[in-house]
Amino acid sequence: MSDITALGFQIDPKSLSKSEVNGIRVALGISAVVALVLGILVLVWPDKTAGLLAILFGLYFLIIGIVRLAKGIFSRGISGGSRVLSILLGLLLVIAGIFALRNLESTVALLGIIIGIAWIIEGVAALVESASDGSRWPGIVFGVISIIAGVVVLFLPTATVGVLLIIGGIFLVIAGLVQLVQAFTFGRNASAA
Repeated sequence: MSDITALGFQIDPKSLSKSEVNGIRVALGISAVVALVLGILVLVWPDKTAGLLAILFGLYFLIIGIVRLAKGIFSRGISGGSRVLSILLGLLLVIAGIFALRNLESTVALLGIIIGIAWIIEGVAALVESASDGSRWPGIVFGVISIIAGVVVLFLPTATVGVLLIIGGIFLVIAGLVQLVQAFTFGRNASAA
């Protein structure tokens, strides 16, 4: 098998057209850039308020949720179960993003709980949907990091904004780097087989 895990989906690039492979690569690239930019911004300005944190993570969850919704609705090379899971996860992430953007005055603890739960859900989905061959490591790495970051945030919801920012920024940078690797490697060998 040559399945690859991309955005948490188990996808066989050989079953996709060249335009579908390119579309997935672009989606992975966009997700990577968003995560990297937000992660770097969070790490550069850790002294910003909880409102900035809510805006950054709200935007991140909103964008990633929309990407997941689009992949679930428009992808043809993935199973029906993966499509449904992606749509449900996308809806949850969009709701979390809207909540964070609409409640900028909410406490760090509440925001931490939302972030922690969303990361745990994202991580579990990435692990469940991992491929069964050697190409699955990016999905597994992303899933494990996401779950660990989510659990840490859940256990430290009232910690200082700086700690939450650093944890979130590091996670976003790592997640962005993993997704960037996936963007460049997804479907690379599909036409060679």
